[in-house]
Amino acid sequence: MKHTRDREVVGILALQGAFIEHQIALQRIPSARKIIVCPVRTPEVLARCDALIIPGGESTTIALLAKLAGLLEPLRQFSKSKPIWGTCAGAILLAQVVENTKRGGQEVLGGVSVTVARNGWGSQVESFEAPLTVSGLDNSEKPFTGVFIRAPVVLALHPHPDVPPIEVVARLPPGSIPASQTTQPQAGPDDPRIVVAVRQGKHLLTTFHPELTTDGRFHEYFVQNCIFSSHPI
Repeated sequence: MKHTRDREVVGILALQGAFIEHQIALQRIPSARKIIVCPVRTPEVLARCDALIIPGGESTTIALLAKLAGLLEPLRQFSKSKPIWGTCAGAILLAQVVENTKRGGQEVLGGVSVTVARNGWGSQVESFEAPLTVSGLDNSEKPFTGVFIRAPVVLALHPHPDVPPIEVVARLPPGSIPASQTTQPQAGPDDPRIVVAVRQGKHLLTTFHPELTTDGRFHEYFVQNCIFSSHPI
């Protein structure tokens, strides 16, 4: 795996979770010829990457395996200068603050200035799908199917003048959350809980699983807007 001038190396953290699905999704997007996709399991491979995807899975398990592999601190350093996309469990790791953690807390990279709660919409059996309208995607008039499986929930955005602005990329549409899936009231238009995708600098955070659909538009969005964009972190 060698980085060439016209191809970016996109790593996928391949310790646990849906990393193979991300690899397949990346390989079939229009930008596939401009990137090299590789699994990341060691600091040496991470150091060769220009960008990284942290997949869905189990956030505490991914963090533990990353620590055992000597990857946790290299990942934190990577997040300071290179693009990372975290999906579901990856979104938890990429967040600044995490609530509803397991005993012992949750290791985070802190790359995106948000607070999230683990399993915010309920357990595995309370998974759901929702049609998302995302203006930055190709063919934006066509909704993107958000797959929410033990999904984290955004509790707060933390804008600050010393960091890049936080751009809300996608929200849940009104009435898309079945009442049986949360004991809290249905979220209103200003409720941060309906925010399901944000971009900050070159980082992208999605609380759902784009890799579990056949729609590659979010992967194309990450490649074009976070990797190839000149917008600084």
